[in-house]
Amino acid sequence: MTVVIGYTDTPEGLAAARAATAEAQLRGTGVVLLESAGTGTPAEELSLILAEAAQAGVSAERQTLPQDADLGDALIDASYQPGVELVVIGVRRRSPVGKLFLGSTSQRVILEAGCAVQAVKVRVGPRG
Repeated sequence: MTVVIGYTDTPEGLAAARAATAEAQLRGTGVVLLESAGTGTPAEELSLILAEAAQAGVSAERQTLPQDADLGDALIDASYQPGVELVVIGVRRRSPVGKLFLGSTSQRVILEAGCAVQAVKVRVGPRG
């Protein structure tokens, strides 16, 4: 069984990677990190994510998508693969106008995936 991570070089992507690693550890599975090509993710950050997974006893595989590939489509496709039991994505709050003009990859993945999807927010401090 596998947990698939939709990774982008953002705080939301990092939160998703950490949440997916924790889920994989609980489930006794590995993780596959799907990354968009050209995200400019620093090698140190990805090394840290993979090292955290290894330290947790979770096998981790990194797959970089082709330059023209859509991460949302790749996650939906992966969700239908045998053995994939969870897709983890990072989400951020967007205005209604922002959703209208940019669409919502997260929403599309949640609605079209063939397995469970865990949406992860970046933890912020208490409101005051």
